[in-house]
Amino acid sequence: MSDPKLFGTEGDGVTDDSVAIQHAIDEGDGTLDFPKGTFRISKPIVIDTTKTGFAGIRGQQGATRIVMTGEGPAFHLIGDHQGTADPKSVKDHTWEKERFPLISGIEIHGENPKADGIHLCRTMQTTVQNVLIRQCRHGVRLYERNRNFLLGNSHIYDCHETGVFFDNCNLHQVIITGNHISYCKKAGIYQLNGDVHNIQITGNDIEYNSGFEGPSGDIFLEIPEEGVISEYTIASNTIQATLDATGSNIWIRGRESESVFAVRAIDITGNVLGSRNENLVIEYGNRVTVTGNTIYGGTERNIRLKQCHYMVVGSNTINSRPAGYSANTLDGVLFRECVGLNFVSNVLMNHDGGSEQSGGAVGLNGCNDCRLSQNQILGAKFRGVDLADSSGCVVSDNTIKGSPESETYQAAVEATGKLEGNLIQNNLVGKGAKGDILLPEEGGWVKGNTTV
Repeated sequence: MSDPKLFGTEGDGVTDDSVAIQHAIDEGDGTLDFPKGTFRISKPIVIDTTKTGFAGIRGQQGATRIVMTGEGPAFHLIGDHQGTADPKSVKDHTWEKERFPLISGIEIHGENPKADGIHLCRTMQTTVQNVLIRQCRHGVRLYERNRNFLLGNSHIYDCHETGVFFDNCNLHQVIITGNHISYCKKAGIYQLNGDVHNIQITGNDIEYNSGFEGPSGDIFLEIPEEGVISEYTIASNTIQATLDATGSNIWIRGRESESVFAVRAIDITGNVLGSRNENLVIEYGNRVTVTGNTIYGGTERNIRLKQCHYMVVGSNTINSRPAGYSANTLDGVLFRECVGLNFVSNVLMNHDGGSEQSGGAVGLNGCNDCRLSQNQILGAKFRGVDLADSSGCVVSDNTIKGSPESETYQAAVEATGKLEGNLIQNNLVGKGAKGDILLPEEGGWVKGNTTV
Protein backbone atom coordinates (compact mmCIF):
# COMPACT_ATOMS: atom_id res chain seq x y z
CA MET A 1 0.00 0.00 0.00
CA SER A 2 1.05 3.63 -0.52
CA ASP A 3 2.52 5.48 2.46
CA PRO A 4 1.12 9.03 2.21
CA LYS A 5 4.28 10.39 3.84
CA LEU A 6 6.21 9.40 0.74
CA PHE A 7 3.99 11.85 -1.15
CA GLY A 8 4.58 14.78 1.19
CA THR A 9 2.13 14.48 4.06
CA GLU A 10 3.21 15.74 7.48
CA GLY A 11 0.66 14.13 9.80
CA ASP A 12 1.50 16.71 12.43
CA GLY A 13 -2.07 17.89 13.10
CA VAL A 14 -1.26 21.35 11.72
CA THR A 15 -0.42 21.05 8.02
CA ASP A 16 -3.15 20.67 5.43
CA ASP A 17 -2.34 17.28 3.91
CA SER A 18 -5.23 17.21 1.39
CA VAL A 19 -3.16 17.67 -1.76
CA ALA A 20 -0.48 15.20 -0.70
CA ILE A 21 -3.00 12.48 0.21
CA GLN A 22 -4.90 12.93 -3.03
CA HIS A 23 -1.56 12.78 -4.86
CA ALA A 24 -0.83 9.49 -3.12
CA ILE A 25 -4.13 8.13 -4.44
CA ASP A 26 -3.75 9.45 -7.98
CA GLU A 27 -0.08 8.71 -8.51
CA GLY A 28 0.40 5.78 -6.17
CA ASP A 29 -1.26 2.39 -6.35
CA GLY A 30 -4.72 3.66 -5.31
CA THR A 31 -4.38 2.54 -1.72
CA LEU A 32 -3.39 4.34 1.48
CA ASP A 33 -1.40 2.95 4.38
CA PHE A 34 -1.33 5.68 7.01
CA PRO A 35 1.26 5.71 9.79
CA LYS A 36 0.53 7.00 13.25
CA GLY A 37 -0.34 10.71 13.25
CA THR A 38 -3.01 13.36 12.79
CA PHE A 39 -3.64 14.25 9.15
CA ARG A 40 -5.64 17.42 8.51
CA ILE A 41 -7.56 17.73 5.25
CA SER A 42 -9.73 20.54 3.90
CA LYS A 43 -11.42 18.77 0.98
CA PRO A 44 -12.62 15.24 0.22
CA ILE A 45 -10.14 12.55 -0.72
CA VAL A 46 -11.72 10.99 -3.80
CA ILE A 47 -10.97 7.36 -4.54
CA ASP A 48 -12.49 6.49 -7.91
CA THR A 49 -11.89 2.78 -8.31
CA THR A 50 -12.77 2.96 -12.01
CA LYS A 51 -9.46 4.84 -12.34
CA THR A 52 -7.33 3.59 -9.46
CA GLY A 53 -8.36 -0.05 -9.47
CA PHE A 54 -8.65 -1.90 -6.18
CA ALA A 55 -8.67 0.48 -3.21
CA GLY A 56 -8.07 0.33 0.50
CA ILE A 57 -7.45 2.71 3.41
CA ARG A 58 -5.66 1.45 6.51
CA GLY A 59 -4.69 3.26 9.65
CA GLN A 60 -2.11 2.29 12.24
CA GLN A 61 -4.27 0.22 14.61
CA GLY A 62 -6.40 3.21 15.63
CA ALA A 63 -3.44 5.55 16.06
CA THR A 64 -4.24 7.38 12.80
CA ARG A 65 -6.56 10.37 12.89
CA ILE A 66 -8.05 12.21 9.91
CA VAL A 67 -9.36 15.69 10.75
CA MET A 68 -11.78 17.03 8.12
CA THR A 69 -11.92 20.84 8.22
CA GLY A 70 -13.88 21.31 4.97
CA GLU A 71 -17.34 20.36 3.74
CA GLY A 72 -18.20 16.94 2.40
CA PRO A 73 -16.75 13.50 3.11
CA ALA A 74 -13.25 12.87 4.34
CA PHE A 75 -13.18 9.86 1.99
CA HIS A 76 -15.38 9.55 -1.09
CA LEU A 77 -15.31 6.09 -2.67
CA ILE A 78 -16.77 5.74 -6.16
CA GLY A 79 -17.29 2.66 -8.30
CA ASP A 80 -19.38 1.79 -11.33
CA HIS A 81 -21.37 -1.23 -10.21
CA GLN A 82 -24.72 -1.04 -12.00
CA GLY A 83 -25.99 -4.54 -11.23
CA THR A 84 -27.42 -6.31 -8.21
CA ALA A 85 -25.78 -8.81 -5.87
CA ASP A 86 -26.52 -11.59 -8.34
CA PRO A 87 -23.14 -12.73 -9.75
CA LYS A 88 -24.64 -12.77 -13.25
CA SER A 89 -25.25 -9.02 -13.04
CA VAL A 90 -21.71 -8.06 -11.94
CA LYS A 91 -19.56 -6.89 -14.85
CA ASP A 92 -15.96 -7.96 -15.29
CA HIS A 93 -14.65 -4.46 -14.58
CA THR A 94 -16.14 -4.63 -11.07
CA TRP A 95 -14.37 -7.88 -10.25
CA GLU A 96 -11.12 -6.80 -11.91
CA LYS A 97 -10.85 -3.22 -10.61
CA GLU A 98 -13.49 -2.15 -8.09
CA ARG A 99 -14.72 -4.85 -5.71
CA PHE A 100 -14.18 -4.90 -1.94
CA PRO A 101 -12.83 -1.47 -0.93
CA LEU A 102 -11.68 -1.82 2.68
CA ILE A 103 -11.39 0.96 5.29
CA SER A 104 -9.99 0.09 8.71
CA GLY A 105 -8.02 1.26 11.71
CA ILE A 106 -8.60 5.04 11.51
CA GLU A 107 -10.44 7.84 13.25
CA ILE A 108 -12.28 10.50 11.23
CA HIS A 109 -13.02 13.68 13.17
CA GLY A 110 -15.16 16.46 11.69
CA GLU A 111 -14.21 20.05 12.44
CA ASN A 112 -16.71 21.51 9.98
CA PRO A 113 -20.46 21.24 10.68
CA LYS A 114 -20.91 19.95 7.11
CA ALA A 115 -18.03 17.50 7.23
CA ASP A 116 -18.94 13.85 6.69
CA GLY A 117 -16.99 10.70 7.37
CA ILE A 118 -17.31 8.34 4.38
CA HIS A 119 -19.44 8.50 1.21
CA LEU A 120 -20.06 5.43 -0.94
CA CYS A 121 -21.44 5.53 -4.49
CA ARG A 122 -21.91 2.52 -6.82
CA THR A 123 -19.56 0.37 -4.77
CA MET A 124 -19.57 -3.40 -4.44
CA GLN A 125 -18.67 -5.16 -1.17
CA THR A 126 -17.28 -2.11 0.63
CA THR A 127 -16.20 -3.09 4.14
CA VAL A 128 -15.71 -0.57 6.97
CA GLN A 129 -14.29 -2.05 10.16
CA ASN A 130 -12.51 -0.90 13.30
CA VAL A 131 -13.06 2.80 12.62
CA LEU A 132 -14.10 5.73 14.79
CA ILE A 133 -16.13 8.52 13.19
CA ARG A 134 -17.19 11.43 15.36
CA GLN A 135 -18.54 14.97 15.19
CA CYS A 136 -19.34 14.68 11.51
CA ARG A 137 -22.66 15.53 9.87
CA HIS A 138 -23.11 11.98 8.53
CA GLY A 139 -20.84 9.17 9.65
CA VAL A 140 -21.26 6.87 6.65
CA ARG A 141 -23.50 7.92 3.73
CA LEU A 142 -24.52 5.54 0.94
CA TYR A 143 -26.19 7.07 -2.08
CA GLU A 144 -27.27 6.30 -5.64
CA ARG A 145 -26.46 2.55 -5.68
CA ASN A 146 -24.43 0.15 -3.51
CA ARG A 147 -24.34 -3.58 -2.87
CA ASN A 148 -23.08 -5.91 -0.13
CA PHE A 149 -21.93 -3.29 2.38
CA LEU A 150 -20.45 -4.40 5.71
CA LEU A 151 -19.98 -2.19 8.79
CA GLY A 152 -18.47 -3.89 11.81
CA ASN A 153 -16.73 -3.35 15.13
CA SER A 154 -16.75 0.42 14.78
CA HIS A 155 -17.77 3.53 16.70
CA ILE A 156 -19.94 6.22 15.10
CA TYR A 157 -20.39 8.85 17.72
CA ASP A 158 -21.78 12.34 18.28
CA CYS A 159 -22.67 13.14 14.66
CA HIS A 160 -24.63 16.30 13.86
CA GLU A 161 -27.29 14.37 11.92
CA THR A 162 -26.89 10.64 11.21
CA GLY A 163 -24.57 7.77 11.98
CA VAL A 164 -25.34 5.61 8.93
CA PHE A 165 -27.40 7.23 6.15
CA PHE A 166 -29.09 5.36 3.29
CA ASP A 167 -29.77 8.43 1.15
CA ASN A 168 -32.20 7.74 -1.71
CA CYS A 169 -30.10 4.67 -2.42
CA ASN A 170 -30.74 1.48 -4.35
CA LEU A 171 -29.24 -0.79 -1.74
CA HIS A 172 -29.39 -4.52 -1.03
CA GLN A 173 -27.44 -6.88 1.22
CA VAL A 174 -26.09 -4.88 4.16
CA ILE A 175 -24.80 -6.16 7.50
CA ILE A 176 -24.28 -3.75 10.40
CA THR A 177 -22.98 -5.63 13.42
CA GLY A 178 -20.99 -5.15 16.59
CA ASN A 179 -20.95 -1.33 16.55
CA HIS A 180 -21.57 1.56 18.89
CA ILE A 181 -23.76 4.10 17.06
CA SER A 182 -24.64 6.76 19.58
CA TYR A 183 -25.37 10.44 20.23
CA CYS A 184 -26.21 11.28 16.60
CA LYS A 185 -28.83 14.03 16.53
CA LYS A 186 -31.29 12.82 13.86
CA ALA A 187 -30.75 9.07 13.80
CA GLY A 188 -28.24 6.35 14.48
CA ILE A 189 -29.32 4.55 11.30
CA TYR A 190 -31.48 6.45 8.80
CA GLN A 191 -33.11 5.49 5.51
CA LEU A 192 -34.63 8.25 3.36
CA ASN A 193 -36.59 6.95 0.33
CA GLY A 194 -34.66 4.54 -1.91
CA ASP A 195 -35.10 0.89 -2.85
CA VAL A 196 -33.66 -0.86 0.21
CA HIS A 197 -33.82 -4.61 0.87
CA ASN A 198 -32.12 -7.22 3.01
CA ILE A 199 -30.57 -5.18 5.81
CA GLN A 200 -29.24 -6.96 8.90
CA ILE A 201 -28.79 -4.77 11.99
CA THR A 202 -27.67 -7.03 14.79
CA GLY A 203 -25.63 -7.00 17.97
CA ASN A 204 -25.16 -3.22 18.14
CA ASP A 205 -25.46 -0.61 20.87
CA ILE A 206 -27.59 2.16 19.30
CA GLU A 207 -28.30 4.75 21.96
CA TYR A 208 -29.07 8.41 22.73
CA ASN A 209 -29.57 9.43 19.11
CA SER A 210 -31.71 12.53 19.63
CA GLY A 211 -31.69 16.32 19.73
CA PHE A 212 -32.58 17.03 16.09
CA GLU A 213 -35.26 19.63 15.32
CA GLY A 214 -37.67 17.40 13.47
CA PRO A 215 -38.54 13.69 13.26
CA SER A 216 -35.82 11.48 14.69
CA GLY A 217 -35.12 8.01 16.01
CA ASP A 218 -32.34 5.69 17.01
CA ILE A 219 -33.30 3.66 13.93
CA PHE A 220 -35.41 5.82 11.61
CA LEU A 221 -36.65 4.52 8.27
CA GLU A 222 -38.96 6.63 6.09
CA ILE A 223 -40.11 6.78 2.47
CA PRO A 224 -42.15 10.00 2.22
CA GLU A 225 -41.72 10.32 -1.55
CA GLU A 226 -40.91 6.93 -3.02
CA GLY A 227 -39.13 3.69 -2.30
CA VAL A 228 -39.29 0.45 -0.34
CA ILE A 229 -38.36 -0.57 3.20
CA SER A 230 -38.08 -4.34 2.92
CA GLU A 231 -36.41 -7.37 4.47
CA TYR A 232 -34.93 -5.67 7.51
CA THR A 233 -33.79 -7.78 10.44
CA ILE A 234 -33.28 -5.73 13.60
CA ALA A 235 -32.13 -8.21 16.22
CA SER A 236 -30.24 -8.39 19.51
CA ASN A 237 -29.50 -4.68 19.79
CA THR A 238 -29.70 -2.34 22.75
CA ILE A 239 -31.65 0.70 21.53
CA GLN A 240 -32.23 3.30 24.23
CA ALA A 241 -32.49 7.05 24.67
CA THR A 242 -33.75 9.47 27.30
CA LEU A 243 -37.29 10.22 28.41
CA ASP A 244 -37.16 13.76 27.03
CA ALA A 245 -36.12 12.56 23.56
CA THR A 246 -38.78 13.10 20.91
CA GLY A 247 -39.34 10.51 18.19
CA SER A 248 -38.97 6.78 18.70
CA ASN A 249 -36.32 4.15 19.38
CA ILE A 250 -37.41 2.45 16.14
CA TRP A 251 -39.59 4.48 13.78
CA ILE A 252 -40.65 3.07 10.40
CA ARG A 253 -42.77 5.38 8.24
CA GLY A 254 -44.41 4.30 5.03
CA ARG A 255 -46.66 6.45 2.85
CA GLU A 256 -50.38 6.99 3.31
CA SER A 257 -50.97 7.44 -0.41
CA GLU A 258 -49.25 4.19 -1.39
CA SER A 259 -49.79 0.51 -0.74
CA VAL A 260 -48.81 -0.71 2.72
CA PHE A 261 -46.65 -3.24 0.92
CA ALA A 262 -43.94 -0.58 0.51
CA VAL A 263 -43.00 -1.39 4.13
CA ARG A 264 -42.82 -5.16 4.37
CA ALA A 265 -41.09 -8.31 5.57
CA ILE A 266 -39.43 -6.85 8.69
CA ASP A 267 -38.35 -8.81 11.76
CA ILE A 268 -37.72 -6.97 15.04
CA THR A 269 -36.63 -9.45 17.66
CA GLY A 270 -34.58 -9.83 20.82
CA ASN A 271 -33.87 -6.11 21.30
CA VAL A 272 -33.98 -3.87 24.35
CA LEU A 273 -35.96 -0.71 23.50
CA GLY A 274 -36.31 1.92 26.16
CA SER A 275 -36.72 5.44 27.45
CA ARG A 276 -37.97 7.64 24.65
CA ASN A 277 -41.17 9.46 23.71
CA GLU A 278 -42.23 6.27 21.92
CA ASN A 279 -40.34 2.99 21.77
CA LEU A 280 -41.63 1.46 18.52
CA VAL A 281 -43.68 3.14 15.79
CA ILE A 282 -44.64 1.56 12.46
CA GLU A 283 -46.87 3.34 9.96
CA TYR A 284 -48.31 1.63 6.86
CA GLY A 285 -46.45 -1.63 7.39
CA ASN A 286 -47.21 -5.15 6.20
CA ARG A 287 -45.94 -8.57 7.29
CA VAL A 288 -43.86 -7.31 10.21
CA THR A 289 -42.97 -9.51 13.18
CA VAL A 290 -42.14 -8.02 16.59
CA THR A 291 -41.14 -10.77 19.02
CA GLY A 292 -39.07 -11.38 22.12
CA ASN A 293 -38.18 -7.77 22.86
CA THR A 294 -37.91 -5.94 26.16
CA ILE A 295 -39.72 -2.63 25.72
CA TYR A 296 -40.02 -0.06 28.49
CA GLY A 297 -40.36 3.57 29.43
CA GLY A 298 -42.40 5.24 26.69
CA THR A 299 -43.08 8.81 27.77
CA GLU A 300 -46.12 8.82 25.50
CA ARG A 301 -46.37 5.18 24.38
CA ASN A 302 -44.45 1.93 24.06
CA ILE A 303 -45.81 0.71 20.72
CA ARG A 304 -47.89 2.55 18.11
CA LEU A 305 -48.95 0.90 14.87
CA LYS A 306 -50.91 2.86 12.28
CA GLN A 307 -52.60 1.26 9.27
CA CYS A 308 -50.53 -1.89 9.55
CA HIS A 309 -51.69 -5.17 8.01
CA TYR A 310 -51.06 -8.82 8.91
CA MET A 311 -48.50 -8.39 11.65
CA VAL A 312 -47.52 -10.34 14.75
CA VAL A 313 -46.55 -8.71 18.03
CA GLY A 314 -45.75 -11.52 20.42
CA SER A 315 -43.87 -12.67 23.51
CA ASN A 316 -42.57 -9.22 24.43
CA THR A 317 -42.27 -7.69 27.88
CA ILE A 318 -43.73 -4.19 27.74
CA ASN A 319 -43.26 -2.28 30.96
CA SER A 320 -42.93 1.10 32.55
CA ARG A 321 -39.56 2.21 33.90
CA PRO A 322 -37.94 -0.31 36.28
CA ALA A 323 -38.35 0.04 40.02
CA GLY A 324 -35.98 2.66 41.38
CA TYR A 325 -36.10 4.74 38.19
CA SER A 326 -38.96 7.10 38.91
CA ALA A 327 -40.43 8.68 35.79
CA ASN A 328 -43.72 10.06 34.53
CA THR A 329 -44.38 7.77 31.56
CA LEU A 330 -47.74 6.86 30.02
CA ASP A 331 -46.54 3.72 28.24
CA GLY A 332 -49.16 1.53 26.57
CA VAL A 333 -49.83 0.04 23.14
CA LEU A 334 -52.02 1.58 20.44
CA PHE A 335 -53.19 -0.02 17.20
CA ARG A 336 -54.92 2.44 14.90
CA GLU A 337 -56.72 1.34 11.73
CA CYS A 338 -54.89 -1.99 11.65
CA VAL A 339 -56.08 -5.15 9.88
CA GLY A 340 -55.34 -8.81 10.64
CA LEU A 341 -52.98 -8.13 13.52
CA ASN A 342 -52.10 -10.68 16.24
CA PHE A 343 -51.07 -9.39 19.68
CA VAL A 344 -50.24 -12.57 21.55
CA SER A 345 -48.41 -13.79 24.70
CA ASN A 346 -47.10 -10.40 25.79
CA VAL A 347 -46.66 -9.19 29.36
CA LEU A 348 -47.70 -5.59 30.08
CA MET A 349 -47.19 -4.05 33.50
CA ASN A 350 -48.31 -0.73 34.98
CA HIS A 351 -49.55 1.27 31.99
CA ASP A 352 -51.52 4.50 32.08
CA GLY A 353 -52.39 4.10 28.41
CA GLY A 354 -54.72 7.07 28.07
CA SER A 355 -57.09 8.90 30.39
CA GLU A 356 -60.26 8.32 32.36
CA GLN A 357 -62.23 9.31 29.25
CA SER A 358 -60.56 7.00 26.72
CA GLY A 359 -57.57 4.79 26.07
CA GLY A 360 -56.14 1.71 27.74
CA ALA A 361 -53.02 -0.30 28.32
CA VAL A 362 -53.86 -1.77 24.89
CA GLY A 363 -55.95 0.28 22.49
CA LEU A 364 -57.58 -0.79 19.24
CA ASN A 365 -59.02 2.14 17.35
CA GLY A 366 -60.65 1.64 13.97
CA CYS A 367 -59.25 -1.90 13.63
CA ASN A 368 -60.61 -4.91 11.75
CA ASP A 369 -60.06 -8.64 12.31
CA CYS A 370 -57.39 -8.21 14.99
CA ARG A 371 -56.78 -10.62 17.86
CA LEU A 372 -55.51 -10.12 21.42
CA SER A 373 -54.82 -13.49 23.01
CA GLN A 374 -52.95 -15.01 25.96
CA ASN A 375 -51.55 -11.71 27.22
CA GLN A 376 -50.91 -10.64 30.79
CA ILE A 377 -52.24 -7.07 31.06
CA LEU A 378 -51.67 -6.13 34.67
CA GLY A 379 -51.73 -2.91 36.66
CA ALA A 380 -53.67 -0.84 34.11
CA LYS A 381 -54.41 2.61 35.45
CA PHE A 382 -57.68 3.27 33.59
CA ARG A 383 -58.67 0.21 31.56
CA GLY A 384 -56.89 -2.86 30.27
CA VAL A 385 -58.23 -2.92 26.69
CA ASP A 386 -59.86 0.03 24.97
CA LEU A 387 -61.80 -1.07 21.88
CA ALA A 388 -63.17 1.74 19.70
CA ASP A 389 -64.82 1.81 16.27
CA SER A 390 -63.63 -1.71 15.47
CA SER A 391 -65.09 -4.86 13.93
CA GLY A 392 -64.28 -8.55 13.90
CA CYS A 393 -61.76 -8.25 16.74
CA VAL A 394 -61.21 -11.01 19.31
CA VAL A 395 -60.05 -10.48 22.90
CA SER A 396 -59.52 -13.98 24.24
CA ASP A 397 -57.74 -15.93 27.01
CA ASN A 398 -56.04 -12.94 28.61
CA THR A 399 -55.56 -11.89 32.21
CA ILE A 400 -56.62 -8.23 32.46
CA LYS A 401 -56.49 -6.43 35.79
CA GLY A 402 -56.07 -2.93 37.11
CA SER A 403 -53.60 -1.76 39.68
CA PRO A 404 -54.89 -2.75 43.13
CA GLU A 405 -54.24 0.71 44.53
CA SER A 406 -55.68 2.55 41.52
CA GLU A 407 -58.71 4.73 42.18
CA THR A 408 -59.12 5.48 38.48
CA TYR A 409 -59.43 1.94 37.07
CA GLN A 410 -62.63 1.78 35.00
CA ALA A 411 -62.90 -1.68 33.44
CA ALA A 412 -60.90 -4.59 32.07
CA VAL A 413 -62.36 -4.07 28.58
CA GLU A 414 -64.40 -1.10 27.43
CA ALA A 415 -65.75 -0.83 23.88
CA THR A 416 -67.17 2.35 22.39
CA GLY A 417 -68.14 3.89 19.07
CA LYS A 418 -69.14 2.00 15.94
CA LEU A 419 -68.71 -1.68 16.73
CA GLU A 420 -69.61 -4.89 14.91
CA GLY A 421 -68.90 -8.59 15.30
CA ASN A 422 -66.36 -8.43 18.11
CA LEU A 423 -65.81 -11.33 20.52
CA ILE A 424 -64.58 -11.10 24.10
CA GLN A 425 -64.22 -14.53 25.68
CA ASN A 426 -62.45 -16.69 28.25
CA ASN A 427 -60.58 -13.83 29.93
CA LEU A 428 -59.75 -13.51 33.62
CA VAL A 429 -60.59 -9.91 34.43
CA GLY A 430 -60.56 -7.47 37.30
CA LYS A 431 -63.65 -5.36 37.95
CA GLY A 432 -63.33 -1.60 37.82
CA ALA A 433 -65.45 1.40 38.74
CA LYS A 434 -67.71 0.88 35.68
CA GLY A 435 -67.64 -2.92 35.68
CA ASP A 436 -65.58 -5.68 34.14
CA ILE A 437 -66.35 -5.96 30.39
CA LEU A 438 -68.34 -3.21 28.71
CA LEU A 439 -69.43 -4.16 25.18
CA PRO A 440 -72.74 -2.91 23.73
CA GLU A 441 -75.01 -5.75 22.61
CA GLU A 442 -74.87 -4.63 18.99
CA GLY A 443 -71.06 -4.66 19.11
CA GLY A 444 -70.59 -8.44 19.41
CA TRP A 445 -70.47 -11.18 22.03
CA VAL A 446 -69.18 -11.65 25.58
CA LYS A 447 -68.67 -15.30 26.57
CA GLY A 448 -67.03 -17.37 29.28
CA ASN A 449 -65.12 -14.63 31.11
CA THR A 450 -64.34 -14.80 34.84
CA THR A 451 -64.28 -11.75 37.09
CA VAL A 452 -62.05 -11.69 40.17
